[in-house]
Amino acid sequence: MTTPSTRLPAALRTEALEQLLTERGLVDPTVMDKFITTYETQVGPLNGAKVVARAWTDPAYKQRLLAEGTTAIKEFGFSGPQGEHIVVVENTAKTHNVVVCSLCSCYPWPVLGLPPSWYKDPAYRARVVREPRTILAEMGLPLDDDVEIIVRDSSSEVRWMVLPERPAGTEHLTEEQLVPLITRDAMVGVAKVSAPEAAK
Repeated sequence: MTTPSTRLPAALRTEALEQLLTERGLVDPTVMDKFITTYETQVGPLNGAKVVARAWTDPAYKQRLLAEGTTAIKEFGFSGPQGEHIVVVENTAKTHNVVVCSLCSCYPWPVLGLPPSWYKDPAYRARVVREPRTILAEMGLPLDDDVEIIVRDSSSEVRWMVLPERPAGTEHLTEEQLVPLITRDAMVGVAKVSAPEAAK
């Protein structure tokens, strides 16, 4: 049976819950605001982009990243809640990894920030496991039939991050110049990194 409260949008229900907890003294709104700001501005996809750019330009770092993701990521000082055990997998011309959390929305916050709404959507969580090639195409990433797709299911024990394939035409770019090209979606595996127009 659907009650009036369950018909409210999730954002409104969340706001109402936060207000109730604040009124009862269980939540400090200042602390909450600081937490949200930290993950929106200081912790986010830019961190992950720095990790990827380093791996693309430093073979020794790339080897460490793929062997022990959490430790290699900590070399940048990126750690904290939701980042206790991050495993990094590499996308290539013939192998494509895509990340999901089929049970909830586990996500490597220290390197990717807050998860996007589509990542938490039940449709994405269910369909990408059953029909990854179809849903990737719907999200703007058609892959050839000979490309193997591996779905990585994150959990509270393991959070996955994708090391995207470096695009052709970026060999002359420095680590710092590569960072702006790398998107959150590419590090989840629902997009590829594109070379800048000048390099095409």
